[in-house]
Amino acid sequence: MRAASAERFSGLCIMAREIVKKGFDCKFTGSFFHIDQLPKDRRLQVAFAGRSNVGKSSLLNRLVGQKKLAKISSTPGKTRSINFFLVDDKFYFVDLPGYGYARVARKVRENWGKLLEKYLEESRYLAGLVLLLDCRREVTGEDMELVEWLAGRGLPTLAVVTKADKLSRDRVNRKVSAVETQLGIPTIPFSVVTGQGKKELYGAIRDLVAGKTNA
Repeated sequence: MRAASAERFSGLCIMAREIVKKGFDCKFTGSFFHIDQLPKDRRLQVAFAGRSNVGKSSLLNRLVGQKKLAKISSTPGKTRSINFFLVDDKFYFVDLPGYGYARVARKVRENWGKLLEKYLEESRYLAGLVLLLDCRREVTGEDMELVEWLAGRGLPTLAVVTKADKLSRDRVNRKVSAVETQLGIPTIPFSVVTGQGKKELYGAIRDLVAGKTNA
């Protein structure tokens, strides 16, 4: 009996490792510049937001195990559309325009802000938002305003501290604690280079989708 239980447990562990290794099956759906262009189906959506140059495209590519799924630009603030990616043929990743990059024309920044706000206000199938923060930068007023705005609308939000490989483990842990204290939301350290936080982010995203599905 014990041998059978041990064998079953071993099989489950192998299965879990394979799921993590495989990651998400993700396909690019399209780039949209207007709300009325967005997909109209009822699949749930998990949005990714953050300041320009926070490493959003790199994180998405690492998360799904594809190097060129989300385009990485050498020019911060270049993404000016809402990009949809179909995940496991079940739900969407939504890559929102970066904010806070000073070199982008003010009018363009205003248009991005309106597009982002309109999406967050009107999306009926948004399961939650993942806010990306550079581990070497301080939380800004814009970051806090966004989290407060989302909380006021009852939208689940979690933070991901990117580029964790740039700091020591102790400094990363202290950064995570500081972000959780400042923003009051769960925070995961993540590294595109080492894969740190990948498994935890998988689980958190699955929880967001499951939470919306069961609501």
